[in-house]
Amino acid sequence: MNPIASDPLDRSQFPLDEWALTEAEFHTATQGRTETLFAVGNGYLGLRGNFEEGHKAYAEGTFINGFHDTWQIKHAEEAYGFARVGQTIVNVPDARVIRLYVDDEPFVVADADTIEYSRRLDFKTGVLERVVEWRTPSGKRVLIRSRRLVSFTDRHLAVIDYEVTMLDSDASVLISSQILNRQDRVDEYTPVAGAGGAGIGDPRKASSFSERVLLPRFKWIHEGRYVLGYRAANSGMTLAVGAEHHLETTNEWDESAQIDDDIAKQVYRVRAKAGQRIRLVKTIAYHTSSTVPTTELADRANRTLDRIRETPIEEVFARQEEWLADFWRRADVVIPGQPAVQQAVRWNIFQLAQSTARTDGGGIAAKGVSGSGYGGHYFWDTEIYVLPFLTYTSPQVARNALRFRQGMLPAARDRAVELNQRGALFPWRTINGLESSAYYAAGTAQYHIDADISHALSQYVAATGDDDFLRRGALDILVETARMWADLGFWRGREGDHGPQTFHIHGVTGPDEYTTVVNDNLFTNVMARANLRAAVRQARRLRHESPDDYAAMAKRLDLTEDEIEEWSEAAEAMHILFDADLGIHPQDAQFLEKELWDLENTPASKRPLLLHFHPLVIYRFQVIKQADVVLALFLQGDEFTTREKRANFEYYDALTTGDSTLSASTQAIIAAEVGYRELALGYFQAALFVDLGDLHHNTADGIHVASTGGVWSALAFGFGGMRDYLGKFTFDPRLPEEWESMVFHVTIHGSLIEVDLRQHEMTFTILGPSAPSPVAAIDGAPGAAGAAAAGGGGRGGAGDTGSTTDTAPAPALAPATAPAGRYASPPTGSNRSVEVWVRGERVLLVSGTPVTVPLANDRPTIEGAPTTSDIEGTMRADGSVITASMPTIVSDIEGPESIVGFD
Repeated sequence: MNPIASDPLDRSQFPLDEWALTEAEFHTATQGRTETLFAVGNGYLGLRGNFEEGHKAYAEGTFINGFHDTWQIKHAEEAYGFARVGQTIVNVPDARVIRLYVDDEPFVVADADTIEYSRRLDFKTGVLERVVEWRTPSGKRVLIRSRRLVSFTDRHLAVIDYEVTMLDSDASVLISSQILNRQDRVDEYTPVAGAGGAGIGDPRKASSFSERVLLPRFKWIHEGRYVLGYRAANSGMTLAVGAEHHLETTNEWDESAQIDDDIAKQVYRVRAKAGQRIRLVKTIAYHTSSTVPTTELADRANRTLDRIRETPIEEVFARQEEWLADFWRRADVVIPGQPAVQQAVRWNIFQLAQSTARTDGGGIAAKGVSGSGYGGHYFWDTEIYVLPFLTYTSPQVARNALRFRQGMLPAARDRAVELNQRGALFPWRTINGLESSAYYAAGTAQYHIDADISHALSQYVAATGDDDFLRRGALDILVETARMWADLGFWRGREGDHGPQTFHIHGVTGPDEYTTVVNDNLFTNVMARANLRAAVRQARRLRHESPDDYAAMAKRLDLTEDEIEEWSEAAEAMHILFDADLGIHPQDAQFLEKELWDLENTPASKRPLLLHFHPLVIYRFQVIKQADVVLALFLQGDEFTTREKRANFEYYDALTTGDSTLSASTQAIIAAEVGYRELALGYFQAALFVDLGDLHHNTADGIHVASTGGVWSALAFGFGGMRDYLGKFTFDPRLPEEWESMVFHVTIHGSLIEVDLRQHEMTFTILGPSAPSPVAAIDGAPGAAGAAAAGGGGRGGAGDTGSTTDTAPAPALAPATAPAGRYASPPTGSNRSVEVWVRGERVLLVSGTPVTVPLANDRPTIEGAPTTSDIEGTMRADGSVITASMPTIVSDIEGPESIVGFD
């Protein structure tokens, strides 16, 4: 993705508001995008931002995380080990529908004569509000107000508060509240054409079903409450949805009811007087399961509705706001003087809450619960782009996400066996734990997902001190993934050569999907090495600290010390490519042999490349879809020198198309670190507005959740300069020159720390404990050695690691005897303390006492941006000259027969 320098939003349609996204004008052309941008969800349940009235949508959608049906993948040519079972998220029955008729005229936003229109998604309250004043064809004025939420405090609950008031005339008002199975019932209203969605044939869109998906199993009606139950045809998953209604008005009214397999209706006929409000409160409950019958789920839905019936509806809204107040206390990032950036940052962070908060042991889908893009699948994106945010702001949610991966271990072991490997191989894309990628070259071949999951686990344990999580079975992830790497790789050395042998990994694909099935992919090798090292450290640490737990684990996994030693040897002998002539790490063993793709002269109409060129065409060039080596520079940055980081960034940034939304945030982080400060800001803004600005033209299919996580990483790790290698928490900030300051928050070992970064100083303040914490007792958090053992890959000694305690630290940390550094008042009693490092200076933080560290403005600043022209003309190791070219564009080929053929 190209960096952007300005706010791409039309501010007449989306006015500035630092705590909300507001739509002041309705445009059909952007309807697909706004249906996504104004979606509400909680990680379990999501309602797209479709209008309650239900007419003329780009894509109506109600989604439950993980609720899917399966189908057989049909390959044109079969081969052993290909993925067999496709999985696609189901559009579950829609309970939002509230159709409105005034004097028998339907209210349809797209067609209505609206005097006033506004829609507002409030980040503080978690409520989507809409106000419309409608002039009917007969000239009567109608005020329509609605509020909608999906509860953060009750994961199964949604609420719609819908009001209608005739302003200047009496009228006959009909309100039809419905539950509608859109998945299997053909909607009587045609989807809006040209509403901003991705084109046909886009592989990022979800697969569609050709047969009935939801089989009716239950229906029940009683006094304005409805419950429908279904079973997914192939996966066997079950669902119950219930809705209850409460009408408030001083007008005269009557009601009727209807229920069928795929629709339930509660119809109110109101003889409305001018100025007399009609208010309908609709409470909705969804329950799902992979094993429980629909009748039991119906009972659960009824219990949810019973509980809410006893609760004043304003209390439900108040609880939502209270939950979010605590969330923002831990997660807010404040950027004074930059209102457009501030609004977009909060929107992205709010989307992280909506996509993850109540997953409660489920996975985190690439689109969250905002759309059907990518089929509702879980990818490696979660661990690399979303888990860092959760680990440092909502560690309990991070723990739940990792437990979800732990639950996939049996299926991952089976998949490894299918691919003739020991250990476990996690699926590249999945919902139910089975590999669902039909294109193995850019799917199954991405073995790095094992290392990505292990990295996220190591990062989480280092940041939280949650060693109990490892002891209770999460260590199995490290062991089984290390076992896979040791088996996948092989040793190479010449016979009779007394020099060291090297360990190689062949036939894999890295994060860059424009280069597939290669040997010694740098990202894969570096991350596999970290994975192996983490497994060795944690296994040996457990043996030392808890021999009984180690013995149980070793017996459970048939683990021996010889195998652990094998991992250690493989890690230290891992082959890491380096080209001394170019001063860079080749992306893989053959990458530099290819010609450069001339991106500078590629027409914009041919981007993204994946939609305009056959994969084989793309694979022949040095061209990159998303950060690969550059991502390794970030995740394993302590494995590279400063000089290597800059050289690698300059080479690979020039080749990166950014055709993936995962790329810009990583490019921003490394650009900031090596000195391209203006370029870093441009990449950050490209990530920031991925969905808000619809920069990839597919926001209509759902939020790019990984990109929203990348935005937080770009702020904390990029501009904040935070790193967490081996449990040592360091800061080397690079605040954009245009910003006066930035305030962000991180939780380390249960302590919530505010980081106030300014151009010439940064101030740390421990605000207190971050609740809830996944660690039962922070007093038991490990000391320095323990945190080091919990860390991710990389070099470094345990003695350099950071730690957190609730009591006075060991004497070595006391200001009188510690190495030179900056310290708050010595901790006493129950004061919390955290050790961090700022540009090499040791800083001890104590709760309630801010510590300010001056920052010298001595970091390099590099102007401009790398280009392929900078690479052209350089020499490969074999003496050949690197040149740039591009494939022939089809429209440039002469002769109509080459384009359309003849009859």
